[in-house]
Amino acid sequence: MKAFSLRTSAFVLAAALSMSPLLVGSAHAQNIATVNGKAIPKVRADVMVEAQVAQGQPDTPELRQMVREELIRREILAQQAANQGYEKQMSVLAQMMLARQSVLINAYVADYVAKHPVSDETLKKEYDAIKLGLGDKEYKVRHILVDTEDEAKDIISKLKAGQKFEEMAKASKDPGSRERGGELGWATPTNYVAPFSAAMVKLENGQFTETPVKSEFGYHVIMLDDTRDLKLPSFEETKPQLAHRMQQQVIEKHIKELMSKAKIQ
Repeated sequence: MKAFSLRTSAFVLAAALSMSPLLVGSAHAQNIATVNGKAIPKVRADVMVEAQVAQGQPDTPELRQMVREELIRREILAQQAANQGYEKQMSVLAQMMLARQSVLINAYVADYVAKHPVSDETLKKEYDAIKLGLGDKEYKVRHILVDTEDEAKDIISKLKAGQKFEEMAKASKDPGSRERGGELGWATPTNYVAPFSAAMVKLENGQFTETPVKSEFGYHVIMLDDTRDLKLPSFEETKPQLAHRMQQQVIEKHIKELMSKAKIQ
C-alpha cells in the first residue's frame, strides 16, 4: 500500500503540475525551439555558447542566435537520420556510445582535477628540480655520426691533419645535421644521450673529441663551437605549462589506480 500510495501521489502531483499555466510557461522558457514537436533544451545552447566563449568569442545575442540556428539544423538532420534508421546501425550505435563515454570522461576528469589541484609549492619544487637538472650552461655543438669506431678514428685523424669539420660532416649518417656541417644548435646536456653529453661538457670552445664517442646510435666525433649561460623563463612564466603537465601526471596516476582495482577479464 505504501508503494502504491507513493506512486499515486507522484502521478497526481505530476498531473497537477502539467495543468499549471505558470509551470507550463516555465518549461517552455527552458527550450530555445521546437522542431517537429521535439523541444531543443536551452541547456544545450548554453553548452555550445560556453564552448565558443572559451575560444575567445564574446557572449552576444548574435552568437546565441547562431547557436540556435545551428541546433535547429542539427535537430532536423538528426530526426531525418533517425527516421531512416541510422541510429539502429551497429557502427552508428558504437560511435554514439564512444561519444557518450568521451563526454562522461571529460566531465569526470575536469571535476577530479578541480578537486585535486597541484599546489604552488609542488609546482615550485618541480621547477627547481628541472632547473637544477638542466644546469647553467648551453652548448652549441657539431657532430659526425658513423657506424664503426674505425671510421670515427679515420675522421679524427683527418681533422687533426687540418681538414674542415664541416666538410667531414658530409660523411655523417645523421641526416638532420649532415647538410649543416654537423651543427646541432644550442642545447643543454640533458638533450643528448649520456655518453654524448659527458664528452661534450669536457670540451673547450673550438675543440673536438680525439677519441670516438660510442652511443646507441653509433660512433660520434663531437666539436664544441661555443657555450653560453642558460637563460630560463621564470617560474611565473612557466607555471601554466608546468601545472598542465603535472595535472596530467595526477590524472594518469589516478587512472592507473582505478585500473588496478577494476575486475578485467
